This record gives sequence, structure tokens and C-alpha cells, in this order.
Amino acid sequence: MASREHERILQDTEREQGNTAFRNNVKAALALANAVRSTLGPLGLDKMLISDVGDIQVTNDGVTVLEAAKVEHPTARMLIDTSTTQDTEAHDGTTSAIVLTAELLLNALDWIDRGIHPSVLTKGYRMSLDYALSEIESISRTSDDDDLIRVVETSLSGKISEDTRTSLSELAVDAAKIAFKRSNRESIDPNDIKRITIRGGRVSDSERIDGIIMRKTRLDPQTPNKLSAGKVLILDGGLDPKELSLDASIRITEPGMLARFIERQKKELQDRVQAIADAGTNLLIVRDGVNDDAIPMLRKAGIVTYRRVERDDLELIARACGASIIRDTRGIDSDSLGDFESVKEESWESVDHVRIHGSIGSGQTVIIRGSTQSILEETKRAFDDAIGVACGLVQDPSILPGGGAIQIALARRLRSFSTTVPGREQLAIEAYAAAMECIPRALSENAGLDGLDRILEITAAQASNENDWLGLDVTDRSIYDMYERGILEPARTTRQALIGATESAISVLRIGDILWAKQDPQTPDWQSELNQDDD
Repeated sequence: MASREHERILQDTEREQGNTAFRNNVKAALALANAVRSTLGPLGLDKMLISDVGDIQVTNDGVTVLEAAKVEHPTARMLIDTSTTQDTEAHDGTTSAIVLTAELLLNALDWIDRGIHPSVLTKGYRMSLDYALSEIESISRTSDDDDLIRVVETSLSGKISEDTRTSLSELAVDAAKIAFKRSNRESIDPNDIKRITIRGGRVSDSERIDGIIMRKTRLDPQTPNKLSAGKVLILDGGLDPKELSLDASIRITEPGMLARFIERQKKELQDRVQAIADAGTNLLIVRDGVNDDAIPMLRKAGIVTYRRVERDDLELIARACGASIIRDTRGIDSDSLGDFESVKEESWESVDHVRIHGSIGSGQTVIIRGSTQSILEETKRAFDDAIGVACGLVQDPSILPGGGAIQIALARRLRSFSTTVPGREQLAIEAYAAAMECIPRALSENAGLDGLDRILEITAAQASNENDWLGLDVTDRSIYDMYERGILEPARTTRQALIGATESAISVLRIGDILWAKQDPQTPDWQSELNQDDD
């Protein structure tokens, strides 16, 4: 009876169970990894992305490729979330995280086909992750100032041309160090550093400027375009008369009533401007609009105003000037206003910009230049990654060898560790170690080399020289000490990639059933209503 009830409940559901479900999940993961595997490394190939409307984008960034793809399979979407998290946390290593996840699942499938239960593999993978993270601490080194630039350069390999990689890396490290020095916080957000793009010039002409720069011109051209030190008020709203509620109406019963209503609105607006002026405001930054009637009032009060400023810019200006963002002029007090050192309008490439130099940290803006729109977009994406890596390095200066060296070193140590584990988890640790080698294999193959041969060569070189920093420099296809070659990567990038890939693989391993709800063609709601009306 219970069995028939279960069948009735699931009669409109497609079901995949056991090995079939896991095998299909692995296929989805491999398809996703194969889509981005060829972008890995300095010699990785670009991808051309074409949108529904025909817009073309050429990129080498794995997360950009994955987020642009229209993916329906739920497991593939889980892996894309892993890549997005990697990008958010470490700003690099997105492709490595996806490729490693797929390799972990592929190796797990091999053992599941031989009769090993997924729970054993799950436990072994967790043991492998804990051991690998502890070994990373022993292998890593603390970077100095020169190393910071070399690490950022490594993260940009393959994303932009070699002749501009150094200049962008130096720019990112410079901005990150200044932001950390001026910040009173233990960590810094890359978004604290504003980036704007200006078409024209070369990428190497990109520069860092003190102050917050916006593509804005002052509301009233009769007010000064340059200010010395003064007070700034930031309003998260607008300067417009209060609107009537939706269900309100005005009934005019005598001549002059409308004029008195309009005059009352102006009086209310004048009171708000007067409150701003009485607080000692010289510069007003408004998120929304400013009523035309308020313009002469602000001019008379000597207040320079900028309107329709984005929320992100409001927060940057507030931090740079030590101001509070208020929503109502009735909430103005001495703590609401901030201090600025200068305000100046400039024209770049025939576009008006304003630079606000705050008194607290002053704020900073990186101007990214490029000759074409496509170069500008790709350079900005590369710099976003560079500034993220640089900010992370300033906070955590631990570095590891690139060129597949750290993956080979961890694989060697994991294999030694597996011999100390007596149970079947030893097999999972072996599978985890083998999966680590997918990164140097992909790097080699993307450089036109034999992946297996290079893995064996690096493994033998590290073991014979007792040097975990020996890896492959794909530019001249030889094995070197990665520190001497300047091929370095942040320890946090590798840690996050391992954590994300392992947790994603374990999540897929724990899936025993996949239930797909069948959806029959349904009549749209609007059509149903029409049918009812006809009846």
C-alpha cells in the first residue's frame, strides 16, 4: 500500500538514482570545466562571447565566461557559484577552482564504479583538504614589496599583453598600499578604490589620482567650478517638494488657492535649503534630483551642488571626507558634515569630471585608459582582478610558487600522508592527490606540451632537490625555482580554490537522487481570465 502511495506521489516526477545520478552530475561538471580549461595559464587561449543581441566580448577570464553562459543543469550552476565565490574572495583562481572540482568528481567516479561508497570518499576528501591546508602554511613564504608586484603580474598572465602587465601591477599595488595605510580598518575593500575608464591613449597611460573623481558637472554653472577647503553635506535623497500620496487630491474652491499651495511648497523648500546653509555647508552632494526652484536658493547661499550621484560614490566621498550620509535635512547636526580639501572640475577627452579631495584619506581614483572600447573593458576586468589580489596581499602577504609547483608539492605530500591512513579513506586521499595534478597538466597542454611528461619531470625535480618551489615556466618550457623566476601566487588564492573545489565536490558526492518535476503546458493567467470573461 505504501509503495503504491509513493509511486502515485512521484508519478509526475522524473527520477535519477545512485550511480546514474552521480555519473550525469560528473558529465555536467566536466563539460563546464572543459569550457574554460583552455584559458588557464599565461599561454591560455581567449574566448569570444556573443550575446543574444550580437554584442561581442573577448576575454580570458574564466568567471566571465561561466557567468555569460546559459547553463541549465543544476550541478553546473553549483560549480558556477563556486567560481563566483572564488572571484569574490580571492579575485583569481576561478578557472583552477572549476577544473579541480571536475577532476575530484571524475576521480571519485572511478572509485565509486569499483564499489567504494561516496561517504568514504567524502571523509577522505575532507581529510585531504585539512592536510593540504596545513601543508600550505609550511610551504608558503612572506612576500616583500618587490614580491607583491610579481604576484600581481602572475595573476594577470594571459589576461593582458606582457608590455602593459607590469604597469598595471605596479598601479594596483601602489593603490592597495595607500588604501591600507590610510584605512583605520584591519582589512580593505577593493571597491574603496574607484576606477573609471577613459577612451584614448595607451593602457600604460593609466594612472592613480588622489581624490574621488566623478563624471559630473555642477548643477548651477553660475557657482564656482573650484573650491578650497570647506564643509560637505551628503544627502541620500533629493531636494524636491514633498509629493502628495497616491490617493490624495486638491480641491480648489476659491481664486488664489493654487498659488498659495505652490507658495507653501516653495517656503518648505526654502526652509530645507536654509537648514543646509545654516549647518555651514559649502558643497552639497545629492543622490536624487534637485528642484529647479532650489537652484537660485542654493546659489544665493553659496552652495555648490552635484546631483544624481550614485550610491557607491556617496559612500566613497563620505569615507574620504569623514561625513555621514543623511536622508533628511532635518537630521543635520555637526557630525553630519565632512571636510574636503579641494573641489575642482576638469575636462578629459571632452567630458566634464569633478575631483573631490577629502581631508580624511582623501580617497583615490584609478583612471584606466585604452584605445578602443573592447580594450578598455578587458583592461578594466584585468585591473579589477589585480586590485583585488593586491588588496588581499597587503593584508595577507603569504605567497606560494606558481607554475604548477604548489599543486605537485601538495600531491607528493598527500601521497605520503595516505600511507598513514589504514582505512579505505586512503583511496580517497590518493584520488585527491591525483586531482591536484590537473592544474600543471592543463598549464602544460595549453603551452603545447605533454601534460603527463611535465608532471613526472616536476615531481622528480622536487623530490630529488627537496625543493617544493620547482615548477614549470611555460614561456621557455623548462623547470625552475618559481621564486627566482617571479612566478608567484597568493596563498589565499590557493587556499580558497582548494576549499571551494572540495566543498563543491563533496556536495555533489552527497547527492543520491535527482528529482525532476514534469511541467505540462499551462494556459497563461491572462488567457484564463479572458476565457472566464467569455463564459
